[in-house]
Amino acid sequence: MLRHTFRSRPQVAQCVLIARYANGSKRTYSIFNDAVAETENTAEPYKYKNFINGEWRESKATEWIDVRNPATNEVVARVPCSTQEEMEEAVESAKTAFQTWKKTSVMHRQRILFELANLIRTHMHDVAKLITREQGKTLADADGDVLRGLQVVEYATGVPTQLVGGTLGQVAADMDTYMYRQPLGVTAGISPFNFPAMIPLWMFPMAMATGNTSVMKCSERDPGAAMALVELARQAGVPPGVVNVIHGTKNAVDFICTNPDIKAISFVGSDHVGKHIYELGCKHGKRVQSNMGAKNHGVIMPDANKEYTLNQLVGAAFGAAGQRCMALSTAVFVGESKAWMPEIMERAKKLKVSAGKEPNTDVGPVISPEAQKRIEGLIQSAIDEGAEVILDGRGVSVNGYEKGNFIGPTIITNVKPHMRCYKEEIFGPVMVCMEVDTLDDAIELVNANMYGNGTAIFTNNGATARKYQMESECGQIGINVPIPVPLPMFSFTGNKGSIRGDLNFYGKAGIDFLTQQKTITSLWRQEDADNDISATNFPKLGR
Repeated sequence: MLRHTFRSRPQVAQCVLIARYANGSKRTYSIFNDAVAETENTAEPYKYKNFINGEWRESKATEWIDVRNPATNEVVARVPCSTQEEMEEAVESAKTAFQTWKKTSVMHRQRILFELANLIRTHMHDVAKLITREQGKTLADADGDVLRGLQVVEYATGVPTQLVGGTLGQVAADMDTYMYRQPLGVTAGISPFNFPAMIPLWMFPMAMATGNTSVMKCSERDPGAAMALVELARQAGVPPGVVNVIHGTKNAVDFICTNPDIKAISFVGSDHVGKHIYELGCKHGKRVQSNMGAKNHGVIMPDANKEYTLNQLVGAAFGAAGQRCMALSTAVFVGESKAWMPEIMERAKKLKVSAGKEPNTDVGPVISPEAQKRIEGLIQSAIDEGAEVILDGRGVSVNGYEKGNFIGPTIITNVKPHMRCYKEEIFGPVMVCMEVDTLDDAIELVNANMYGNGTAIFTNNGATARKYQMESECGQIGINVPIPVPLPMFSFTGNKGSIRGDLNFYGKAGIDFLTQQKTITSLWRQEDADNDISATNFPKLGR
C-alpha cells in the first residue's frame, strides 16, 4: 500500500524505511532489503549474496570469509567465494544487458543517475553506519567516504555533455569527418577495504553513464556499503544486468582478469595485487587502470602558518587511522621548522582512540589483527634501524573494546631514506618525520621516492609554492592543502609507482578510459544521384 502513496522512487524508499522502523522491526538497514546484514542482534552472521541480473541470489559457495568489526573482532557477516558458475553468470548477464543498455539514450541514463544520486544523499548516514561497523572508521569520516563518492555520481549526471564528440566539415569536397564515443562493453571494478563506498562509486556509476555494464568485486573485508549502494542503484531503476556483484579473493580477481567478455578493469588497492591485475589483465587484452601504493610527503617550510600547518599535518596523518592512499604519512621539515616536532606530538597525544561509532573518536581501529601486527612491526623496524619513536601508539587499550585492532598515533623521527618505515607504505596511524636543509633538498627527497600519488607543501611564499608544484613529480599537489584529492570535474591523477595504466579515474580521463572513439568520414556528392561512374582510386583526404 505504501508504494502507491508516493510517485517518485526516492520518496518510496524513504517511506518504506520509516514504516518498517515504525512497526518495531529490528532490521538496522531495512531500506537495503536483502543487500546487507539485517541486524547486529542475529544469532548467526548474515551471509552476503551475489547480485546477478537485478536479483540478490544466495551463493552456493563452499568457502566463506568472515567479515569482522575491527573494533571488537566479532563476526558480523560472511562473504562467499563465488563459484565459477556464479561468476560466469554475472558476466553473461552484463554481456546480455549491454546489448540493450548501449542503445539506451544518454538522457535516460542521466535520469537514472539523478535518481541514484538522490537516493544516496537520502540514505548517506545509513551507508556510513555500515562502513563504521565493517571498516572501523569514525561515523564522520564514513559520511565523508560516501559524500566523495556521491560527488562522482553527481558528476556522472552531466554525461550528455561529457560524451559530446566533434565534427569537421569540408575536409575535402563534399566530405565531412566526425567523431563520437562508444562504450566498451562489460567492465569490471575491484575495490579496496579503506574506502568501501567512495571507490565503488568511482567505478560502476561512471561505467553506467558511458553506456557500459559492470561486474563489481568489492573488498571481502567490508562489502556492506557497496552492497547497499548497488541496492540503491536497483531502486533507482538500473535495469537487470547493468550492474552485477560477485565475491571472493584471488579466484574472483583472476576470473575478472582472464574472462574474454570483460573489456576493462578498474582497480584500487595494494601494490602486489595491483601489479598482478595490470599484468594479467593487459596480457588478456584488457584496458586496466590500477591505483596502488603511496608514500605522500608533506613539506613544511619555516614561513608556513604554524598553527594551521600543525593541525593539518595531524589530521592528514592520523585521520582514518592512516588507512588512506592519500594519507600525509611523511613530514619533511625544512630548516628551522624542525623545531615544531614536539608540538605535533602534543597535538597527536590529544587524539581520542576508540571505536568509530563512539562520540568524538578521532582514530578508529585498523582493519584487521594482521594489519595491526604489520604496522607494529614497521614501528619496531624503525627503532632497530636507528630512528626514534617519540610517540608510540603500540599497546593502546580501549575500554570496552579490548579485542579491537587499535594503534594509537605514532611519530617516528630521525628517519633516513634507507629505512623500512620510509620505503614501505605503513597504512596506519604513523607519521614518519625527516629533516632537510633547503627546499631543493626536499624536492630531491620527494622525487627520489618510487611513489608519486600526492604531496603537499605548507608555505606563505608564492614563489616557493610555485617552484614546488612545478618541480615535484607527484601527480596531485596541495599548497597548504594536506590531502589534495581533486573533485570529480578533474581526475585522480596519481603518478609514478602509484599507478599502472595511462588513464585515471573519473573526470575527463575516466570518460576516455570507459569509451572508445569512433571516427566517420562521409562523402555525399550531389552529382552521385545521377552519376553511375565508379571511383576506384584511394580517397585523397585533404586535397
